[in-house]
Amino acid sequence: MTFSDAWMPYDLKGRAQAVVHAANAQRLSTALHGLSEALHSEIDPHEPTCFAKPTESGVDNYREDDGTASDVWSSFEMPYRYGKFTHAPGFGCIGYKRSIEGPVLYVPVHGPREVIGYLWASDAEGAASFEPQNVSDDESYEAGLMWLDRLRSAHDQGLSPSEALTELAGPRERSKIGTVDLASLREMAHKNWYSSRRS
Repeated sequence: MTFSDAWMPYDLKGRAQAVVHAANAQRLSTALHGLSEALHSEIDPHEPTCFAKPTESGVDNYREDDGTASDVWSSFEMPYRYGKFTHAPGFGCIGYKRSIEGPVLYVPVHGPREVIGYLWASDAEGAASFEPQNVSDDESYEAGLMWLDRLRSAHDQGLSPSEALTELAGPRERSKIGTVDLASLREMAHKNWYSSRRS
């Protein structure tokens, strides 16, 4: 079973993709039946994944109660992506903590067109991370991962979270460093992204 949506009538966001499905679905079905005959075994679809459910002839979308295709991307991939910014990887202390309660220093990070997120830091908690505005946008998501790598390098150099923030912010952004509760910063980032999509 593949995680690709190229075999399904709807993509992982629930949008129709008739041309893609027509080009690929029959190829998968033919390959499955060919394998079944070559191995002298009946097709036995494995367990469904978070993204789709296998059938004897290929892969099908999950459906909502009204019959429309489900947006599994938002349900599963989005939380997975966002988790990278809130959970430090591995065991023990690998880099700064990525989630705390309480106040943080922060600075906005600008992309080519708009703010893509916020760098934040807390010396008291030994924490620093990047709060993305839109992890569903691949360009913004990749930029956010780059900022996590920069923070990891700063940690490895022995910089405190606030020192890392100051160094990574750059001369022009340093004057914009502010203080806010992390929960409020996250709310602000998500509100700004939601508002920009509605305008």
